[in-house]
Order: sequence, then C-alpha cells, then structure tokens
Amino acid sequence: MSHSSSPVKGARPVASSHGQIGLAGLMVGAIGVVFGDIGTSPLYTLREAFSPHYGLVADHDTVLGVLSMIFWSLMLVVTLKYVTIILRADNDGEGGIMALMALAQRSLGKRGRSAYLVGILGVFGASLFFSDGVITPAISVLSAIEGLEVISPALHPWIIPLTVLVLGVLFATQRFGTAKVGRIFGPITVLWFLSLAVLGVVNILHEPEVLQAINPWWAAQFFVNHSWGGVFILGAVVLAVTGGEAIYTDMGHFGAKPIRYAWYFFVLPSLMLNYLGQGALVLEDPAAIQNPFYIGVPEWGRWPMIVLATAATVIASQAVITGGFSVARQAMQLGYIPRMRVRHTSSDTIGQIYIPAINWAMAIVVIALVLTFQTSSNLAAAYGISVSMTMLIDTLLLAIVARALWPHWRRWVLPLCGVFLVIDIAFVIANGAKVLQGAWFPLVLGITLFTLLRTWRRGRQLLHEEVQQHGIRIESFIPGLMLAPPVRVPGTAVFLTSDRGIVPHALMHNLKHNKVLHERNVFLTVETLTVPYAHRRLKIEQIGEGFHRIVVRFGFMETPDVPLALMQCSDIDDSVCIDPMDTTYFTSRETVVAAARPGMALWRERLFALLHRNAAPASGFFRIPGNRIVELGTHVEI
Repeated sequence: MSHSSSPVKGARPVASSHGQIGLAGLMVGAIGVVFGDIGTSPLYTLREAFSPHYGLVADHDTVLGVLSMIFWSLMLVVTLKYVTIILRADNDGEGGIMALMALAQRSLGKRGRSAYLVGILGVFGASLFFSDGVITPAISVLSAIEGLEVISPALHPWIIPLTVLVLGVLFATQRFGTAKVGRIFGPITVLWFLSLAVLGVVNILHEPEVLQAINPWWAAQFFVNHSWGGVFILGAVVLAVTGGEAIYTDMGHFGAKPIRYAWYFFVLPSLMLNYLGQGALVLEDPAAIQNPFYIGVPEWGRWPMIVLATAATVIASQAVITGGFSVARQAMQLGYIPRMRVRHTSSDTIGQIYIPAINWAMAIVVIALVLTFQTSSNLAAAYGISVSMTMLIDTLLLAIVARALWPHWRRWVLPLCGVFLVIDIAFVIANGAKVLQGAWFPLVLGITLFTLLRTWRRGRQLLHEEVQQHGIRIESFIPGLMLAPPVRVPGTAVFLTSDRGIVPHALMHNLKHNKVLHERNVFLTVETLTVPYAHRRLKIEQIGEGFHRIVVRFGFMETPDVPLALMQCSDIDDSVCIDPMDTTYFTSRETVVAAARPGMALWRERLFALLHRNAAPASGFFRIPGNRIVELGTHVEI
C-alpha cells in the first residue's frame, strides 16, 4: 500500500503578482477597494450625530466633543485594533472573519466545546457581515445623491429614482466582472480622498480652533456633561468606523504592508481633515449641520462633487458586493452554505468571481431598503448594530489567537483586547438603543442567515451520519465482490464520496443496475482545509483489485477543479493515470426526507431538505464536465 502527496503548483497566484505590481501600485489598489466603505462615511456621520434622534445642540463644546470621539474611534478601533494588530492575524496571507475563525479553531484543536463555540461566533459574525453588506450600498449611494437637495430643494423627487437606477446598474453589471473597470477604482478613490483633504483644510482655515478636538479631554468632557446618556451618541460615532472589518477582509488581495501604509499616510489624514473641516464649518455656522459635507463645498463645485461622491459610493458598494462573493465562497468551501453556481469573470485573476444567487439576493434587499427607508438618515438608524457586533466578535477571536499563537506579543495584545472589548460593548449598547428605529432589520437578517448556515451545517452532519450508519465498509466489500467478480469494462470510474471508509451509493447502484465494473475505480474524497491554500493537493492510496482511494485537498479560498487535480496523479504514481477523455464520474444525489427523529427540530430538517434540493450539483461546483458525470439518486431520512 502506498501513500503519496503532491505539492500544489502555483497555489497562490495573487501573492506572486504582488512583487510585479510594486508597493505604490498595491497602495493605490488598496485605496480603491479596501477603504471605499470607510471613505464614504464623512457624507453622513457628523450630520447624523446631530440628528433630532440624539437631541444634541451644535454648540462649541458639543461639536468638539463629538469630533474628539470620532478621532479617537478612528485611532483606537481602526488604526490600533485593525490596521496595527489584527492584520498580523493572517491565515496564510488571508483575512476576514471566516479566516480568523478558522485560525482560532486551529489554535484550539479541531474538536472540543471551545472550538465549537468559536465556530458559532465566526458563523454569526459572517451572518452580520452580510446584513451589514446590504445596508452599505443603500446608505452610501443615497447619501451621495442627496447632495442634489443642497443644490436645489426642487430636485428632491429625483433622489430615490436615481439611487435605484445607480444600484440597479451596479448589480446588473456584476456578471461582466470588475477586471477592466477595477483599474480606475484606485485613481477615482485617490481623487476622492484628496478632495476630502482639500475641503477639510479650506474649512479648517476659517475656524482653526477646531483642531483642539484631537485632545481626548473634549471627548471625556462630553461624557461628563451628558452623563450615561452620552453613551448613546456612540450609535452615530460608529458610522465613522464602518468599513474597519473590510480592511482585514481584503488583506489577501493586497497584503498587510500596502494597506497599513495607505491608511497611516493617506486615508486617515484625509478623513480626519474632512471631519475637522465639517466641524469648523458648524462652529462658524451651526445651521450647516443640516448637511455639513455638501454645504462645505463651494457652489461651483457641488455638481462635480455629487458625481465624484456617487462614483466613490459605487466603488465602495462594489467592494462590499465583491466581499460578499468572497465570504460566500469561503462559507461554501467550509461547508456552511449549500453549493451555488460560481462563475469566473477573469482568466487572469482567480479571485474575480460572480455568484448569481448572492448578487440578486443582495440587489433585491438593497433596493427594498432604499424604497422602505427613503433617506440616508433613516438608514443610519439601521446601520451600526451589525458592524459593532462583528467588531466585538473580532476582538474575542483576536484574544483567542493572541493567547494561543503569539507568545511574545500577547503580553501587550491581551490587555489591549480588554480595552477594545469595553469600546465594542459600548458601541453595541449604543446601537442597541436604535432597535425600534430600524436597527431591528440587520439583526433579523443576521439571525435569519445564521439559522440558515447552522441548519445547513448540522443537516450535512446528520446526513453524513445516516449514510455512514447504513453503509458498507470498503475493506469488507471488495474481497466479497471479488469472490464473484462482475464484468470489467475499459476506462476509469471516479466515485465521489464524502466518507472515505464507506462504499459510495453510486457504486452500489451502478453494480445493481449496470452489472459492470470499470477497469480502474477511484473513491474520491474532496477535502476543504481551514487554510486558504492547500500546500499538498493529492493523497493516493492503492486498495488493490483496480481500486484506489484519492483525497483531493483545496484551501477555503480556492476554486475546486477536480479534473485538473486528478491529471496530476500520474506525476506521483504511475499506476494511477487518469485520462480526462476516458473517465466517467459517478455521484449519488440524495433526496433528503425530514423525519421526526432526534437531531434537529422538524422545521429545520424540512428547511435543510429544501436547501439540499436546490443546491448546485457537484458537477458544476467541482468543475466536472456535464457530459462525463452520471448521477444516481437515493432517498435518505434524517
């Protein structure tokens, strides 16, 4: 019996391209993709802090207090927590809550209650990421187009139709990919941040006293003056840090260094100059708080600024949608959501994907949000709860990773996690107060998605246990079969199975109905690892009598291509030569029947059966040609 593995050739194309692009190019790319969400927050953050909901008066001390909270939130939550610390928690170069969850689970061991709870946290965080993702395009594009109202109140009726049109075009063009248009994302967003900085400096020169807001004393004074009620203003301040999670999620595309440099030296200064400029404008004229961003733009520049702001918000929305595709693929690979059809929109970049089901689900929810909430101020009440809860989960997972994997850094990282925990809990409490005003929506959506993800995961586990319980062990099956061997036919038969020790249903049905056995038979198991890219692709084991067991491994960031992987078999074992034109794939399509058994509630079993029935077939997901696969059905009760 032989055991062998093959290394993965070119497992990570993104990394190899980093050196060719150069640091400056990666920084521009990161500015266009990573910071789009957080970069559009100045459109509405300060305005929302002084909305009637919070009952604040735009006087000198209050304006400086709010600006001080915005500044220190950006410094502590984004700069220190995400950019400086969490970017160190890379899972083979990849980031995001699913990658952090997998890293934390590996540090705790695969089994055990702690790893299970970390899995629950990670899945709930991913659900909140999606619920946050559908609000970002709605509030960003709507707030940009609301600048029309500053130019002329008569243009108000056009705001909703134009917003829906822009969003509709954005989602409709996803299927073409972003490879070509993505090249202009960076330069446009660079121009956007430069405009933010210039506007900020011009307005600060009118009222330089606003620079005092950098002093944390003003934030402390705000809480002294407003007592515990002042905590609730954090529900608006959190809008300044929305998009912090994206900095970590997109780490794999650009690397930590370009993201850090772009934030420290360009994005953070531009944002703070603009916030301080808006504050200076309000100190000079308190009435400007109605829309301090656009009122701070000279009249001659308002139309160009609306066009630039709309472009910036479309780019921010594009980044969120692309992030949604990426997280969905990770969740698919890790077994948390059903297989869906994944289309590749670029022959050069493997990360450029399009998932129609995710795209149109997001489109329906985003446009429904715009039509329901009508204004960015109403949407701001819904925004923030999912962001702050995701940030809280990130802090908890970071503490686990730091304690287990960072022996030298944990002495200072763990105390900082305690500080972050206090800040995150304060943000969650402040945003929880907005539940009746609209924060219920992301919570309901997040809980719904979490239920779907956990139901799918648990249902697959029950299905696996049921198949294993009634299955026949390969070790006893093959000797028995060879006592009265069936007719052998030329070619290779590949039987897909999730349990490498059990005879696949497809083989049993093939023998029962066709009464033949192929010359070469492969029991194929596809494994998804908790690392982004598999470093050893194949494991081959000879069973005897023309049977082989092969395990193909993929990382959770890779797109499974089974035929391509199997073509490498002959490189490491001459006896296993799989010719794509002489190979037939057999898979069993289980029809799941819900039954009143222990394991899951009946309604969850029925939900799993529905999801299983509508999951994409293995052929498309594993990139197996449709004319080379035979699908055999079987009923399974769970």
